[in-house]
Amino acid sequence: MEVVQDFLYGLPKPPGKVRTQPLQVICVGLPRSATESLSIGLHKLGLNSYHGWDILFEEDTGYLQEWALLARRKFRGAPDGDVHISRSEFDALLGNAEALVDVGASAFAPQLLEAYPDVKVILNTRRDLNAWHRSAIKALVEDVEDKLYLQVLRLMSADLFWSWELFAKTGFGGLFQSSSVKQGILRNGKWIYRDHCNMIRGLVPKDRLLEWSVEDGWAPLCKFLDKPLPDEPFPRTNDITAFEKRRDVIVRPRALRAIRKLALFVGSTAVLVTAIGLSVKKNGMPWEALGEVRSRLWW
Repeated sequence: MEVVQDFLYGLPKPPGKVRTQPLQVICVGLPRSATESLSIGLHKLGLNSYHGWDILFEEDTGYLQEWALLARRKFRGAPDGDVHISRSEFDALLGNAEALVDVGASAFAPQLLEAYPDVKVILNTRRDLNAWHRSAIKALVEDVEDKLYLQVLRLMSADLFWSWELFAKTGFGGLFQSSSVKQGILRNGKWIYRDHCNMIRGLVPKDRLLEWSVEDGWAPLCKFLDKPLPDEPFPRTNDITAFEKRRDVIVRPRALRAIRKLALFVGSTAVLVTAIGLSVKKNGMPWEALGEVRSRLWW
């Protein structure tokens, strides 16, 4: 099935980005753990931060495809479960990002820690696990996977297909140990959250690890990163309403392109079928033309 999907939706491999400055910090907390607020905060501290939204907003969708293929490789590709992703492979996607936050960090945390053994690590958490669980269900399940129109349109657009592959299937599905994000978060979300945090604590030396929640604000971040304390409140962003607005900004233009493609496909197929019907009535069954219809319907 993946071979067919890659044939239908495969994009040219994008040029590898070039790193000229080091990655300084990886923020490995799971999605809906103040990841966007933290990303904005790090940017205000002078760090070039790369968030899950940045993957979706890449001008070249090929980078989104490459992240999704990395997720496949991690969660489906190694029969022995021993997955290694090199620093050069990560750098080709991250470029000059000095801080990595959200899905790129949490889904690949062990591989990143192996590739960047000296990097500082922030384990961003929610103090209330039940609140995190409710937020994850709302944002990642109800506002994404449960949307029927997204399930349909992803089949008509490479952009939406690879977005779905990373954020609603292989990436988050693998992170939550399920074939779907919905079942993964509903059934496994809480214990995976705990296990993920414990894994990070076991992998990272205490002198390179900061456990942080958004209520902690600037002080521990600035001390950990050796940055001056900003004279402004710590940013608080990406509540559910903001998440839905950002999702729509990403989805709307891609959905419109997919709808146009669907309309052209349906219209051209209808014309072709009508023409064949008239031809059959006049000349009998045109087997070559039927083969053409079959190929069009498959696409």
